[in-house]
Amino acid sequence: MAKRDLIHASDLIGYSRLAIAATLGITSVVEKMHANILGSPSPDDAEAPAPLRGIPGTVYRSVRGVTTLVGGGLDLMLSSAVSEIGQSHSSRQREALLATLNGVIGDYLVATNNPLSISMCMRRNGASLDLRKQALAAARPKMSSKLLVLIHGLAMSDLQWERKGHDHGKALARDLGYTAVYLRYNSGLHVSSNGRALADLLEVLVESWPAALEELVMLGHSMGGLVARSAYHYGKLARHQWTRELRKLIFLGTPHHGSPLERGGNLLEGALELSSYSTALARLGKIRSAGITDLRHGNVLDEDWRSLDRFAQLGDRRTPVPLPKQAQCYAIAACTSARPGTLSAVVGDGLVPVSSALGRHSDPRLTLNFAKSRQFVGHGLRHFDLLSDPVVYEQIRKWLASPLRTPLRKERSNASTHRKPGIQ
Repeated sequence: MAKRDLIHASDLIGYSRLAIAATLGITSVVEKMHANILGSPSPDDAEAPAPLRGIPGTVYRSVRGVTTLVGGGLDLMLSSAVSEIGQSHSSRQREALLATLNGVIGDYLVATNNPLSISMCMRRNGASLDLRKQALAAARPKMSSKLLVLIHGLAMSDLQWERKGHDHGKALARDLGYTAVYLRYNSGLHVSSNGRALADLLEVLVESWPAALEELVMLGHSMGGLVARSAYHYGKLARHQWTRELRKLIFLGTPHHGSPLERGGNLLEGALELSSYSTALARLGKIRSAGITDLRHGNVLDEDWRSLDRFAQLGDRRTPVPLPKQAQCYAIAACTSARPGTLSAVVGDGLVPVSSALGRHSDPRLTLNFAKSRQFVGHGLRHFDLLSDPVVYEQIRKWLASPLRTPLRKERSNASTHRKPGIQ
């Protein structure tokens, strides 16, 4: 059996770079606070602190100089060592650690070319899929005509669909004959960036699928649902084939209209900037990734964040993105209360309010019109219970077991002459 390690040799380079960057960053924060206390704050729009003079200034410059020198030496040494060391297989613990790190600072990892950043791919059983048709045809077990794509949430990995001994993908493969394929992606990037990349990847997957495809289904948990909606939008713009194959789309605790936690964090950050003595601390809050800030209101398009300061308190400026019309769309929400009630709906599952998960909004333009029969609220559940609760799974299984209104093969044969009205 192949050895599976918590840390790979190449990870050491990534962690050392983060340690150096963290040291430099904290040094700058402390220096800025020091300058503000002494009464010589830096300009409001300056990222770097005003240079201090005398002994304090010498100390801060020395810390930065030594840290940079040590970091450069470590990078050279570790880079040389990695080429000499063979790479072992990844453990579940390492996968979870990388997923968390990418969720929190994944955009920074990409911007700094850090080897800890995750590249998007399709996986099965923790191994990347070769999406060439010949390779897919030779895969074991054989691919079925029913394709299920599962998309994880923020700071999670494809392996974390398994919780308390249950995996929705494996269970649906067993009960309904789906071939489950799991997306692995850097959840710290903008949702729209991941959406574009997923749209392209799905096009390759569907074109290379070795079996006659009868059904394509997507299941997104939390942020994964936003990535799915974004992917459909960009796939439709690019006239991708897979958007015509999509038959059902299920959202599990997806913050379609954002999460109060990110909105609260944004308010706290603004409060810290009100005082010159605490403004340096606000910089610590700006470490969080683009993926996290997209969860403030549920951004799914480039236009929702491009040319804007993602940390500014600008309110909800999203472009409305409706649900796919030809696919059957379903929403599952959870709330911690065992009984329905106003307070439980607001609290939701601890991370996502019920109204956000069900796509409800005071602005009709932003409301996602899920049919009543395609909504479900699980009571007495928290956000991550949606991955393992038997009642939730049974609801998913029931929805996917119900027949499609228009068989895919028949629709394909009639596509050139007539297309039936879309299903909400």
